[in-house]
Amino acid sequence: MDKTVELGVKSRTELIAGGLTDNDLRRMVRRGELAVERRGWYSTPGADSDALLAARGYGALSGPTALDKHGIWVPPGYEEVHIRAGKDAMRRGTACCRPPGPPLPVHSILDPVPLALCSAVGCMSPDDWIVVADSVLNSQGLDVELLLVMLPRANATIEMLLAECDPRSQSGTETMVRTRLRRRGHDVVVQPNLIGLGWFDLRVGRLLIECDSKLHHTSLENYRKDRRRDRKSLARGYSTMRLTYDDVLYGWDDTLADITRTLDDDRHRLPPPDDE
Repeated sequence: MDKTVELGVKSRTELIAGGLTDNDLRRMVRRGELAVERRGWYSTPGADSDALLAARGYGALSGPTALDKHGIWVPPGYEEVHIRAGKDAMRRGTACCRPPGPPLPVHSILDPVPLALCSAVGCMSPDDWIVVADSVLNSQGLDVELLLVMLPRANATIEMLLAECDPRSQSGTETMVRTRLRRRGHDVVVQPNLIGLGWFDLRVGRLLIECDSKLHHTSLENYRKDRRRDRKSLARGYSTMRLTYDDVLYGWDDTLADITRTLDDDRHRLPPPDDE
């Protein structure tokens, strides 16, 4: 599941497993090729600053920080470095995030995705946790049941949030819109495929919702394609609402009001044509 992410900080156990000996480590420290960050942990020149902070804090990068370094999109608001404490850090009172249950040992400076996801449940809002869980599911090709099995720790909160996850989600903004609308009682269809038009992000009745991610850039070709789809879908009884990243992240109240007014129109309550 996890791709190797090199941060420049490793434990003695990892270095020995990689073929080095204790004599090698001592020699590399003398030469300046390695630095001792704490007992049994070493860094290379230019090591990741967050990883150094975790090593010196007797823990591992976890939660949203680790998920971000694994390439999982994390919503804004979690820029502070999140460290999962090992037992030594717990005795020293280091502030950190943690998974449910008693402390787990630290084997690597960067927690694997399942452990980081467990730790994040105590650090992130429920909606944001669902966003990162959806990203894990979609990027790794997993379903909810398999991810639950892979988590080293789970509790009632994690199971409840996983029940709202959907591996079909293509972006964090799509996940946010889906969960928010469903909690208001709307029947939201994920990734509907309209015959002859292709896939859309979400559908509520006859309203199609397309959600842009932060990195979305519309080329002229995509712009033309999107407008053609809007025209064709309108001719078949659908309306399309396109939401920007800012609409979802920073202007949701206004966006929701527009969605609600649109859905209050009786024509959007009609069953959609049989063309999915």
